Amino acid sequence: MRKCAGAFLVLMLFATVGLCTVASANSGYFHVNREFYPYYPSLVRWNKSHAPFTAPEVCKDCHPKQYEEWTGSLHALAFQDPLYQGELNKTYKFGGQQVARQCNGCHSPAGMVTGEIKGPGIADLSSLALAGVSCDICHSISGTTHLETPSHEPENGSFILSPGVDSENGISLIKRGPWKPGKDCGGGFHECTVSPLHLSADLCAGCHQVYHYSDHFPLETTYLEWKHGAYAQKGILCQDCHMVDLKTFIKSADDYRKPLRSEYRHYFNGANYLIYYLAEQAALKAGNVKKAAILKDKYQMAIKRLQLAADLSISPVYRDGKLEEIKVEVKNIRAGHNLPTSLTNVRQMWLELTALDGTGKVLFTSGTLDARGHLPKNTRIFDSEGRGDQFHFFLNRWVVTSFTKNETIPPKGYKDVYYGINVPAGVKQVTIKARLRYRQADPVVAEDVLSAVPASINLEQTYGITNTPAMPVVDMVVKQAVFGSTRP
Repeated sequence: MRKCAGAFLVLMLFATVGLCTVASANSGYFHVNREFYPYYPSLVRWNKSHAPFTAPEVCKDCHPKQYEEWTGSLHALAFQDPLYQGELNKTYKFGGQQVARQCNGCHSPAGMVTGEIKGPGIADLSSLALAGVSCDICHSISGTTHLETPSHEPENGSFILSPGVDSENGISLIKRGPWKPGKDCGGGFHECTVSPLHLSADLCAGCHQVYHYSDHFPLETTYLEWKHGAYAQKGILCQDCHMVDLKTFIKSADDYRKPLRSEYRHYFNGANYLIYYLAEQAALKAGNVKKAAILKDKYQMAIKRLQLAADLSISPVYRDGKLEEIKVEVKNIRAGHNLPTSLTNVRQMWLELTALDGTGKVLFTSGTLDARGHLPKNTRIFDSEGRGDQFHFFLNRWVVTSFTKNETIPPKGYKDVYYGINVPAGVKQVTIKARLRYRQADPVVAEDVLSAVPASINLEQTYGITNTPAMPVVDMVVKQAVFGSTRP
């Protein structure tokens, strides 16, 4: 939500090939109309007029509650996030502005279309560009071009920005929202108009579908995962889970209950807790206690969402009366998209399982992190693996043109994992401890991205980071069960 071309964090990863040239936009099946998409590979369109974009601190004057909810959100942090900036820097080195525009088109749309962002880093940028996905971005979206994209489905920012129009009386700012505006809406500063699009998941779709910049292979498909799942069928949208508090989220996910108008908030909260953590440290370093508290609340909300999203069940498998295997069912019970989603070849959600005899001796273990924070080879990870044109494994997203596997779990779906177990003679019962764990990326990936952060971001001065921190791990589900070594 999070992403090189989306609202969530993108961990680009280290390149495994040298610099390559940008492919022709009109090559192969995926034709691109460069006049229609002048910022390609970003597919953002701007209905340009003399109407300017409005910085969020201006919106704050009339909308203090919404501003505070948005502050510290994934949308607000989308461009300034140091991990994104590290990835952006790597993207510029890989393909220059031609490729990086795709990233910035969703992480700072106003900064991209106005040409203010010319490279990685945050120096000398306006508050509007730094604000990422700000109030005026979402409320200036007047339509989408999902069917006109090279893939003919939402991708890479396929929305239309219309902050206002030129009229006989001068410039008119126009802001759009999901509800019929009241008489005094806009207070004379802007006009208000109702927008059915803002009550649709299509509003979110363009930036939560990340496709390869030239080959248009779907690298991240959060929107389509939702569209092809149970929540879309029941009319539960992105906004119904990510723009509400935890209590309302549970009702939306469990009962397919649409939130009341009064229950919506501008939280845009997702699983990317690492952004919140880093931003909180920056606020504390800057002495902004209030902002740090807001970010801590959002961090805790993100952790809780992860812990509410999944469940485990453990059962024995007996053959000829003897315990031979342990079956763990991993269930996606509340995520409206696959679990995990977004950068599925980077994010790590895995099972850790330990079997012990009656004395506490370990009989079997899988998925336990080593001293350096790495996972062993026999770990069951729910991820995807990318490959390039020559069918070799790659992590660099701009080289990936297909997936060799995709083991993520769809909405309301599950995956069964089996572990063979050899129970020694004399052992009468076995205790199974299982944990479903999650982190943003492997430490090697995090170190590579942080090492690429532009010079305009001083990690030590801003965040207190002097070396690569350990990637925090969240225990999403913890379960324990005891089984006899022979069938009862």
